[in-house]
This record gives sequence, structure tokens and C-alpha cells, in this order.
Amino acid sequence: MSRALVVVGTQWGDEGKGKVVDYLTERADVVVRYQGGNNAGHTVVVNSEKFILHLIPSGILHPDKLCVIGNGVVVNPEALLQEIDELKKRGVKVDNNLRVSRSAHLIMPYHMAVEGARETAKGDKRIGTTRKGIGPAYVDKYARVGIRVGDLLYPEILREKIEMNLTEVNFILTRLYNQEGFDPEEVYTQYRGYAERIAPYIADTDVLINRALDEGKKVLFEGAQGTLLDIDHGTYPYVTSSSASAGGVCTGSGVGPTRIGEVLGVVKAYTTRVGGGPFPTEIKGPLGERLRERGGEYGATTGRPRRCGWLDLVALRHSVRVNNLSGLILTKLDILDGLDTIKVCTGYRYRGKSIEEFPKDAYILQECEPIYRELKGWKRSTSGVSDFGMLPEEARSYINVIEEVLGVKVDIISTGQKRHEIIVRREVL
Repeated sequence: MSRALVVVGTQWGDEGKGKVVDYLTERADVVVRYQGGNNAGHTVVVNSEKFILHLIPSGILHPDKLCVIGNGVVVNPEALLQEIDELKKRGVKVDNNLRVSRSAHLIMPYHMAVEGARETAKGDKRIGTTRKGIGPAYVDKYARVGIRVGDLLYPEILREKIEMNLTEVNFILTRLYNQEGFDPEEVYTQYRGYAERIAPYIADTDVLINRALDEGKKVLFEGAQGTLLDIDHGTYPYVTSSSASAGGVCTGSGVGPTRIGEVLGVVKAYTTRVGGGPFPTEIKGPLGERLRERGGEYGATTGRPRRCGWLDLVALRHSVRVNNLSGLILTKLDILDGLDTIKVCTGYRYRGKSIEEFPKDAYILQECEPIYRELKGWKRSTSGVSDFGMLPEEARSYINVIEEVLGVKVDIISTGQKRHEIIVRREVL
């Protein structure tokens, strides 16, 4: 068993990674978030109490584990502090068990303003972002004008960077988008206020993570969003702004690729996506609404309803390859209970031709029609089942088809929101 395990989403996010990471954390020593920002939401249910985490790794619900926000994450300090306060209010320990990389970039108020203005200006061609400022923060990072967490500790550097950035940003906001600009002094004062509270959590997290691996500790890397939202390997431009696939682990945490052992992909028993973009297996009408309501398919961060559809094995083959998955974790199997027939997409039809590989271009994917294989549904409840042999035969057949088409074993099956509602077929970590 590997000392370094990566958990990634294989679809358009919202696969149930929060519960999976919470479960695996019991066997880990360190949990690392390596990309994204507070545009993600991981839901975990502990003793019938629901926790929704946006920036802090799901492992924080285990007080004896070290949780790390890596350098690949973009951090909204206000959102981080609100999350810390809310967790403490509910009795969760957040102290020296949380560390934030000094090299992580900060989301500034002007990032949210620019993103909102851009989305509004696009009209019906908007991407459907969360408007949390994630994209513009990454833009500044790669333009080499970003402000990092460590800069909070150096007042004059912080002031200088804010003033320099707002010279350009205010011009764009006022002249291009007809929006109000920002007062550099107000922004500086606001972020200096955050500095005192965040300072105790700031660390050289790459050193901490590698030291833990050197000492033989088990490290769990937690991805946000999913592979089909990856900036390079997703349905561009309807993607997030970071490397949500397993490749983002190394750059987003400072751990070399040879240190990574296994990569587990989390897949929902059906498919969902939020916002715009092509979705070949989308189900419209009463059945799609049934999946949404039964599965609680509303964004944990935004509350937006998720579009629902059948399981897309073409897209999943792409995710298996891009991440080199060593195993799968299947979630929300119980949501399919009671259906007469269940479909799985095994190929696409594009302009009269059959294709089996996931198109790289969104405008091609938009025209693809799914080729379905129909399977018999199951009438018996799978909710809370913890033994694979106790699943209905049709549910076991459904899982076998997934394994057969993808060439990867389903190691863990989630049959409900609670920690114990899980089937473990192979122990990992």
C-alpha cells in the first residue's frame, strides 16, 4: 500500500470526494488540498451533522490529522477565516493542525469584481463561473503580478503590490466595464487585518509534506472539481482555472511525481455538471429532475441546480487515461434505486460516425450523440449496504460493466452520505 495517495474527481466535479476523503483520512496522517479555491464545496456528514468545506481539506474533521492548503490553491482570506470560525463554533479543532502555504496566491476583491463584470458582459455565452475570483487570481499568478499568502507578513510589499495592480485593474473596471474601481488604501487595510489572524497558519508546506513522507507517514492528496473541468484536459473553455487532474498534485504541493503511489478516481453512479458546456448524456424532463432531487444535486458552494444525466463511460475512459487511475470509488449508487432501466454511454455518434474517444474540442462534443447500452435496474434499496454481496444482482452487474469497459476495479462503493454507509472491496492507504 502506498504512502502517498491521490483522490481526484473523474467527471465535472461534485462526485462526492468530501465523504471519500473523510473516510480515507482515518488511515492518513496528512491531508493536502492542492488546487482550486473556495469555488469548490465538499460535503461530509458526521453523526447526522452536515459539514460543507470550501477551502480547508475534509480531513479537518479528524483532530489528530495535519491539514495542508498547498501552494496550488488560490486563497480568499475572508472565506478562509469564516470557514475557520464556523468550524470552531461547531466544536471542530482548527489550530496547529492546519497549515497554509506561504506560496499560495491570494484572491483579492478586484478579482471577484473583474470576473463578475466579464461574465455579465458575455451574456448568453458566459461560462457559468462561481464569480469567486478564481480565474482572475490565477491569471495574475501566471502574469507574475499575483499577491501571495506570504506577502501578508510584509506590509510594505503588500501595499506596493496592491497599488501597482489597481492602477491597471481600476482602468479596466471603469473604462471597459463601467464599474467602480477600488481604493488601494482600503484594500490594503482590509488585508492587513487578515494578516494577523492568518499568520499562525502560514508555513513552508512543501517542506512539511516531504518531511512527512520521509518519516514514513501517509499523505492523502485531495483534489477539487474534476478531470473534465481541468484547465488542460477538460471541456475547455467550460473548465476551472487549475489542474484538477492528478498532474496538479506535484506542482500544487511541491511533491515530486515519483513520490506518488496510487491515484483513485471518484465517480458518481450517474453524471452531473454545473453551469454551461456540452453534456452528451444529459437527461431532461421528469427523470433528470428525479435524479436531481433524490441526489440533492445542488451546488454546495452556490446552491445552483446541477444538470443530471446517465453515466458517460467515454468521458470516464479519458479520465482513467489522463490520471492513470489505479482504482475507482463509486458514489451515490443508491440514487439509482428503483429505476426499471439504467443506461450507460459506451460511445458517441458525431455527424454519422461512431467515435469512442473523448473529443478535445467542446464544439465537437456539443454535437455528439450518446450511444447507450441499456441495463436492467434494481428494485431493492442499496442505501446503507456495507457488503458487496448484499447488493442486488443488477447493481453488481452495473458495477461489473463499469469495470469491464474502463479496465479499472471499483475498490470502494458509497451507499449513502454517512461515514459507515460504504462498501470496501480493497483497502487503500
